[in-house]
Amino acid sequence: MNEFPPVAFYFQLSFSGVSGNVNAAFKEVSGLTMEMGIEEITEGDTNSFKHRVPTSVKFSNLVLKRGLVSKDSEIIVWCLKTLNGNLEDAIETKNIVVKLLGENGSPLKSWNFINAWPVKWATSDLNSMNNELLIETLEFSYSYFEVI
Repeated sequence: MNEFPPVAFYFQLSFSGVSGNVNAAFKEVSGLTMEMGIEEITEGDTNSFKHRVPTSVKFSNLVLKRGLVSKDSEIIVWCLKTLNGNLEDAIETKNIVVKLLGENGSPLKSWNFINAWPVKWATSDLNSMNNELLIETLEFSYSYFEVI
């Protein structure tokens, strides 16, 4: 059966140095974005046009969402250690791999986020009137990502 276009709900995450599939079970991944920066340069005395030249590539943060897990989760321990630490301590980075899986479970495409570190941790609002799961959001910055 043709697997394209692939479905976006069948994916897998892994963190370097983190064991256990439950630890990396997320319901949503966003931030798979890169964008070429542009600088505009005005030429001499003329205002009729500007030269547009490329600059460096910009990456958005990787955002992962899942149901709230135990505070003993290896990923949460790493995030809280980083976010509660001070800037005198070295930040521990990890590589994060996101794999889009086909119907048979084999990877169709993978993204490798190099030198990722947590920059934000949040939970959904607590509302006693709603019967919803508490969602935990983790946001990571990274050096760059590559499609593998």
